[in-house]
Amino acid sequence: MTTCTAAVAHGPHQDFVLEELHVGEPQAGEVRVRVAGVGLCHTDLVFRDQIATYPFPAVFGHEGAGVVDAIGEGVTGFAVGDQVIVGFSSCGACPRCDEGLPSYCRSFVPLNYAGMRVTDGSKAYAKGDTAVASHFFGQSTFATYAITRARNLVKVEDSAAPLAMLGTLACGFQTGAGAIMRTFDCQAGSSLVVFGGGPVGLAAVMAATIRGCARIILVEPMENRRAIGRELGATDVIDPAAGDLAAAIRAVVPDGVDFAFDTTGNVSVIEAGMAALGSHGAIGLVGVPREAGASITVNISALMTPGHRIYGIIEGDSDQQGFIPELLAHHAAGRFPFDRLVRTFALSDINEAIAAQARGECIKVVLIP
Repeated sequence: MTTCTAAVAHGPHQDFVLEELHVGEPQAGEVRVRVAGVGLCHTDLVFRDQIATYPFPAVFGHEGAGVVDAIGEGVTGFAVGDQVIVGFSSCGACPRCDEGLPSYCRSFVPLNYAGMRVTDGSKAYAKGDTAVASHFFGQSTFATYAITRARNLVKVEDSAAPLAMLGTLACGFQTGAGAIMRTFDCQAGSSLVVFGGGPVGLAAVMAATIRGCARIILVEPMENRRAIGRELGATDVIDPAAGDLAAAIRAVVPDGVDFAFDTTGNVSVIEAGMAALGSHGAIGLVGVPREAGASITVNISALMTPGHRIYGIIEGDSDQQGFIPELLAHHAAGRFPFDRLVRTFALSDINEAIAAQARGECIKVVLIP
């Protein structure tokens, strides 16, 4: 059994505590990864603070990258020393997995949200006699070592960015880019509005630029993020404090936009996005609302007549073994400079990193164990 250092959550709205834990050996089909870096995602905090059923104590973290340290029985295609990105978990055998949509795997919830192995209910971490919840999004990488299934891994053969930063492609950046390139499949000349200039929204802006969208509108309250959005390809920016959002968007694209992408989870923002859609337009939702029971109001006739579409999107509809290498290729060619948005902190400074991100001092945090 190996000793590791982990940022452990003990309950909602409580600071993470750095603790020494024991991490077990990988079981059949699993590998152990020595973590080089892990992105801090809003979803980590959502599960710590809002999902009442999640077990504590727990190790979160689901944007990990590192080096394979040990391999369990039956694992093929990976060797000790391989550099890998650790992604979400899926079964690989259900109809959604078979059609290349593993983020809608029929077993996605237990595989990613249960805090344990679904095969036997065991957990990878322990402190003395106390088991600590693991396998968050199939990994739990707020730690120096993590146990994950081999299916979750994407091997990194070469990269222009440091390995420690590459885990950010496993969720946030993948979600934003995938929404544009996979869910919407935006075509050259189309129009798009993105609500929110955080990591997911700015990834969408970069992806829309790659796709050649004619108008890319970023709605974001922070002036510095609007400026970065312009640098990354946004053709227009809107401060939501300006007033009627739908009217402001239609002032840019009078016939309405082809696509709207919400990262905020704010009901009024989503409804403004729907009001700004043009004929046969589509809106995609990835933002988690503050209230679990939040809902939007849809006029059925107003939805049907112009053929509007509403998509719920998880992980950008990504088949990560294919899509993450695509994003790495775009990065290498200078088209997807996600690393420009990253600021690194030591894992021991996780609570300060969370506070700095909340204050808007950084866009994307990567924690270095």
